[in-house]
Amino acid sequence: MSLEKTIKIDQIEIVGDYKAIQVRQATVITDDGKELSRSFHRQVLNCDADVSGEDAEVQAVCNAVWTDEVRAAYQTYLSNQTTP
Repeated sequence: MSLEKTIKIDQIEIVGDYKAIQVRQATVITDDGKELSRSFHRQVLNCDADVSGEDAEVQAVCNAVWTDEVRAAYQTYLSNQTTP
């Protein structure tokens, strides 16, 4: 019996006007190559997030889509939000 746990990012999506990045991480448990279980963890990163601790692929996507224009539009959106 050879149990193995693998954790990898299996999905990166760009959504919305402000290019939010949705990241899905899969945790897979296998026994002698046969999958026993799979679970997922999701997170959403907005363009004001510190992504320095994220996976290199996630950082590359963020750097590609979070232009100065996107960041400025997001900051304008946030500053126009009112609390009830």
